[in-house]
Amino acid sequence: MMIEIPGYNQKGIVLKEYGRNIQKIVDYLLTIEDRDKRSRFAKTLIELMKQINPAMKDAQDYYGKLWDHLYIMSDFKLDVDSPYPKPEKSILDKKPMRVDYNMHNLHFKHYGRNIELLIQKAIDLQDPQEKEAAILYIGRLMKRFYSTWNKENIEDEVIVEHLINMSNGKLYIDVERVKAEGLFDSAKEYTRSSSYNSLNANGGNNNRRTINKGNNNSRENKQPRKRL
Repeated sequence: MMIEIPGYNQKGIVLKEYGRNIQKIVDYLLTIEDRDKRSRFAKTLIELMKQINPAMKDAQDYYGKLWDHLYIMSDFKLDVDSPYPKPEKSILDKKPMRVDYNMHNLHFKHYGRNIELLIQKAIDLQDPQEKEAAILYIGRLMKRFYSTWNKENIEDEVIVEHLINMSNGKLYIDVERVKAEGLFDSAKEYTRSSSYNSLNANGGNNNRRTINKGNNNSRENKQPRKRL
């Protein structure tokens, strides 16, 4: 059984975010004959609307939007001195413009437009070493993006196949070499670089120790001077 609450009726509330009491005040404004008094009340009501709907502060030109809402709730019948002009009632019938999503005719959406731009730049490279370095860099990015998008790992054969497809056969690398050396594996590349740096650091320390040791030996071999 539905219980009816006296005086509660959603009909007549134009903007529900402001509630019934604000709508009643707007309706009351329309009954005030003195234009100056009506304008003062309208400005006070704007401040009240700002407190009731604080999220409007994040909007650009939120005071103008508050005045627009006030005019809308009055069915555009309110005549007051306002810092903003009364909008046309036809704005309520306007539909937002449709914005088409530009797919750029992507081969694979999960790689994105930037990967295809990188592939085009790699195709234009003339130096074989630079081109191979670009292919390895792009391959690692493609493997990472695929895993992020699909939440699963991908075989190197598939990456090479996609790379050939997206470059129209102009970029190629031996997949067996990629698998054997882990060329598309970012973690392995990082480990290899770290090991190389560590090896250099240790080698440098050993060299320093050898030099110091040589210096110590040279000092030990020195004969003390005889006093005259």
